Amino acid sequence: MSGWRAAAGRAYTRAWQRGRPRSARVAPYLPQQPLSRRFGLDRGRPVDRVYIERFLERHRADLRGRGVEIYEPTYLERFGACERMDVLDADPDAAHATIRGDFGALPAGTFDCFVCTQTLQLIADPLTALRQARDALAPGGVLLLTVPGISQIAPGETFPDHVRYTTHGLRALAAEVFDAAEVGAHGNVRTAAAFLYGLADHEVDAAAFATDDPAYELLITLRAFH
Repeated sequence: MSGWRAAAGRAYTRAWQRGRPRSARVAPYLPQQPLSRRFGLDRGRPVDRVYIERFLERHRADLRGRGVEIYEPTYLERFGACERMDVLDADPDAAHATIRGDFGALPAGTFDCFVCTQTLQLIADPLTALRQARDALAPGGVLLLTVPGISQIAPGETFPDHVRYTTHGLRALAAEVFDAAEVGAHGNVRTAAAFLYGLADHEVDAAAFATDDPAYELLITLRAFH
């Protein structure tokens, strides 16, 4: 075993021994099955959307000029003041899309803002996708992107789930593409557990969303500039 792996193993063992529970009666109270396997969509607004919408609300001033969003312009319409909005969809038959294809189909140097929520984890080559997103931005344009940290695996074969992110991982990826980028994380053990069980936001005490714990990154955000 390499030195760093051995050190990591020893650190994990020590942490486990310090935090070892005194009772084995806790685990049986945790349900074996989630309440929803659709991220809570069938129960209401998913827990991760609370953090996503806070992020976009905080940066709504970025959403101006010509904007593009994945699948539908939900957040451009809700938070933005764009003069023109485009919709990117990889489905060639998507009637609502103004641009059909992957990120490479976006015209270069065109968009003042690009809203990309919970999509990068579905792309096998995220570095290329980020470069294509950057190239689609006009000078001074901004990318507002979110990815999952702690999350259920998305079902489906058409766009399979490839990866989960941390702030360190997304920051390193963004640094290869953008000169200026801001990376953040949101979540805690309580909201992460609620999200994994498929609860909707109204089923979680609002106070649970008030604090973030860097050990439990439910959602990672990126604000990057061309």
